Amino acid sequence: MSAPSLEPRPVELHGSYVTLAPLREKDAPELASVACEPSGWDYMSRGPLVDAADARAYIAGAWSERHAVLFGIREHPSGRLVGVTRFFEVRPAHRGLEIGHTWLAPAARRRAINTAAKRLLLAEAFESLGALRVQMKTDARNLASQRAIERLGATKEGVLRQHMIVREGYVRDTVMYSIVADEWPALRARLDERLARGPQET
Repeated sequence: MSAPSLEPRPVELHGSYVTLAPLREKDAPELASVACEPSGWDYMSRGPLVDAADARAYIAGAWSERHAVLFGIREHPSGRLVGVTRFFEVRPAHRGLEIGHTWLAPAARRRAINTAAKRLLLAEAFESLGALRVQMKTDARNLASQRAIERLGATKEGVLRQHMIVREGYVRDTVMYSIVADEWPALRARLDERLARGPQET
């Protein structure tokens, strides 16, 4: 029996505290309304999103990458958009992909929102798409992001020195992490245990 095709699908993913729904052009005004302040964009490649036109360009850019899927993070029970995340850097022949470009509104930080969203993405990658490897990376200056990735159970693989030129010409080092398929069942159980503690669990 052949392995599933590793091509992420624009489907809704439903979890304990959030739903991940593909983010489309029609969502641009709502995205701009929550992503217009500078907070949280310091280490991102772009942002904040100052108006609906800027948000539309952001959404179009995300979907322009082959196999990429941009998700809006919607909080339960309100359905309110509180962030974005995506699948990208998809390598179908090697059954690998990356999770990242995650941004959360200030009210969604230091809660279970990020953990719940990543749990959905990891389950989709390993259980539905048949991924062998999921990688995540972050700016070496972003210690909060590194801690969040490590809390997921990802393995730090090393630092890519002078890896990317980002805002204002800064040449950043990138910290690389991964989770592989054999690790997922145990990590899934740990994440579920954390999420069972309640929505304030980070």
